[in-house]
Amino acid sequence: MANSGTVPDLQTKSGAADTLWMRPRIVLADDHPELLVEIGRLLMVECDLLCSVCEGFALVKAASELKPDVVISDIKMPHLSGIEAGHQILQAGLSKSAIMLTTYDEPELVRSALEAGIRGYVLKVDAGEELIPAVKTVLLGHTYLSRRVLKKWTR
Repeated sequence: MANSGTVPDLQTKSGAADTLWMRPRIVLADDHPELLVEIGRLLMVECDLLCSVCEGFALVKAASELKPDVVISDIKMPHLSGIEAGHQILQAGLSKSAIMLTTYDEPELVRSALEAGIRGYVLKVDAGEELIPAVKTVLLGHTYLSRRVLKKWTR
């Protein structure tokens, strides 16, 4: 039977497709407690939220202890930026992937995140529609950029 395009091809290398059938394990970081609660509720529909933290050093510590599938972080946080924390986490092999969830769409920040090894970049305004697809995309080893970021880059 031909693939109609509605069901993804699950024959992938390294078992990446298996991750989509399990609930991804997430550590979330943002320096706004109200937003942590809101984003946590959004994620818990399809992911296991292991913990939420409010600053970069705490994110690195949580990833070290919990070994999440994905870390999701704001960029600008106290003590250590999300980009630097994500870079440290990925370099140490503490998580499979990282996503920046931010209000900043400046190309320099996007470029810095990608150069640090971060595979996802989602704007907070689009989190409701894009965060879960971003998690699934980065777990398959691909890069996910928010559509508003892509639109700004392709002008």
